[in-house]
Amino acid sequence: MKLQAEINDQKSDVEIVRDDRGVFARVDDREYQLEVSEPEKGVFLIKHEGKVFEVSIDPRAADGTNRVSLKDRVYDVTVIDPKRLRGSGTDAADASGKAEIKTAMPGKIVRVLKAVGDEVEKGEGVIVVEAMKMQNEMKSPKDGSIIEIRFGEGSTVAAGDVLVVIE
Repeated sequence: MKLQAEINDQKSDVEIVRDDRGVFARVDDREYQLEVSEPEKGVFLIKHEGKVFEVSIDPRAADGTNRVSLKDRVYDVTVIDPKRLRGSGTDAADASGKAEIKTAMPGKIVRVLKAVGDEVEKGEGVIVVEAMKMQNEMKSPKDGSIIEIRFGEGSTVAAGDVLVVIE
C-alpha cells in the first residue's frame, strides 16, 4: 500500500507491505521490518529492532488528519492515499465529463463488478484489482454511467492503466 503522510507541512512517501513475517515499511528512503499488534482499538504496539513502541491514533477529521501519540509527543498526521485521489479533481471527475479509474500499481483483475451501460454512484465499487496479495476494490469517483471497461477478469494490468471510463 503506497501512501503519503504529512506532518508539520513535511510530506513523506510511505509504502507498507504486510506478509507472514510482519510489516515492511518504507518511509522516503528509510526501511523498517516491524511486528505490529493492535491490543485495543486505536492503540498499536510496534516492535522494531528489539524495542517496543506504543502508538495511539485518534482520527480527528474527515480530511484524513489523525492525532498520533508516541512516547511523550503528539503529532497531527494527514494520510493521503493516492489511489483514492485517482479520478478526483476537475480534470478526472468533472461532473459533466468523463472520469477514469486507474491502477496505482501493477496487478491482476480478479472481479469486474459492473458492466458497460450500468449506472453507478460516487463511491460504488466497479472493479477489483489484486496487487501485492491484497485485493483493492476500485470505486467510482463520480455518479454516472460506465461507458468503457478496458480489462476483463484475469487480465494483468500495469501501474497507471485506465481500467474503467465513467461519464
